[in-house]
Amino acid sequence: MKLFDVYPLMPVTITKAAGAKLWDDQGQEYLDLYGGHAVISIGHTHPHFVKRIKEQLDQIAFYSNSVQIPIQKEFAAKLAELSCLHEYQLFLCNSGAEANENAMKMASFATNKPGFISYSGAFHGRTSGAVALTDNPKIIAPCNAREDFHILPWEDLKATEEILKERNIAGIIIEGIQGVGGIQVPSSVFLQGISALAKKYEAKLILDEVQSGYGRTGRFFAHQWVEGIMPDLISMAKGMGNGFPIGGILISPQFKSAYGMLGTTFGGNHLACAAGLAVLEVLESEKLISQATDLGSRLMDELKEIPGVTDVRGLGLMIGIDLDREAGPVRTELVQKYHIFTGSAAGKNTIRLLPPLNIEWNQLNSFIVALKEILS
Repeated sequence: MKLFDVYPLMPVTITKAAGAKLWDDQGQEYLDLYGGHAVISIGHTHPHFVKRIKEQLDQIAFYSNSVQIPIQKEFAAKLAELSCLHEYQLFLCNSGAEANENAMKMASFATNKPGFISYSGAFHGRTSGAVALTDNPKIIAPCNAREDFHILPWEDLKATEEILKERNIAGIIIEGIQGVGGIQVPSSVFLQGISALAKKYEAKLILDEVQSGYGRTGRFFAHQWVEGIMPDLISMAKGMGNGFPIGGILISPQFKSAYGMLGTTFGGNHLACAAGLAVLEVLESEKLISQATDLGSRLMDELKEIPGVTDVRGLGLMIGIDLDREAGPVRTELVQKYHIFTGSAAGKNTIRLLPPLNIEWNQLNSFIVALKEILS
C-alpha cells in the first residue's frame, strides 16, 4: 500500500531528538527552529515530559469520557493557574481544527445564527467549517464552501461592521497572531475594535490561539498582550502537548453546558492529559514564558540589522522574517549547508521561526550567523 502523497517532503529522516536538536538516520545533527509547526513547546523528549507519559502508561492510557477522569480536573486547575483564566470552562479534544470546529458550534448554539467572519491570511484548519474560514481556496472543496462565511480584509473594522449589520453572524474568529499568514500581529485597535463590534451585534469572539498560545509570545495567550480582551471562546492545540495530540477550547462563563452538546472519543484521555500537564509544569518550573520574551526580543533586534532582511515581525519566539528575495532557496540552504530547520509562510519571501521555548541563545545565534552568510 502506498501513502497518499499530499506532503512535499524534505529528503531528511529524523530518528532522534532532544531539546532543540534533531538527528537523522545518518547521524547528522540539526537545529530545530520550527518545532514541527510550533508543536514542540518545551523541547523534544524533555525528561519530565517523558517521565509523565511513562508513568501514566503504567497505570492506564485511555478510557472514554463515560467515566470520571480525575487527571482532567488536575490539568484544568494548572491551566487556569498559568493562563489566569480561572472563570473559563475547559473542553478537551484532539487538534486545533477540532477545537475551532467546537468553538464555532458553541457560538452558533448560543446565538442561533449560522454565519462567521475571519480575515485575509487566516488559517483555522482543514475540517469542514474551519477550512471555509481559512484563506486558501486550494484546500476548500465545494462541499465546504459557505455563502454566510466571510473572509474580510485584515484590520478592516468598517468591512467587519457592514457584515455584522446583516445580523446573521454567530462569531468572529481571529488568530492571536497569524501563523501561516506570515506572523501578522493584529493591532490593539483592531482586536479591541472587533471585540466591541462582536458585543454590539451579539456575535461571539473566538480567539484562535492554536499556534500563538501556550507561552510562545511571552504571554500565555497572544491576545493577553492587548488590554481588555476577554474572548468568548479560545481555541488551543499544537504546543499544548509537545507532540502528543491534544487540543481544547476555553469557554467563558456565559455558556451553559448540556449533556451531548459537545463530544469526543479520544479528547481528554489519560495519556493526553499527562502530556498536557507535563508541558504546563515545565513552562512554570523553567520560567519558559518569560524566557520567550527575553530571547525573542534579543533575536528580533539582531535580525533587523542583517542586510537583506526587509522586515521582522512577531512577539516572543513567534517570529516572521521578510527577505529581499524568495525564502525557499534560503530555507533549503539553511537545511542542507547549515543543518537548521525553519518554516515557510504564505508569502514567498517570509521565513517563520517557532523554536522550542527552552532553546538557548547560542543556538539562536548560530542561525543569525548562517542567515548573514547566506544573504551576504
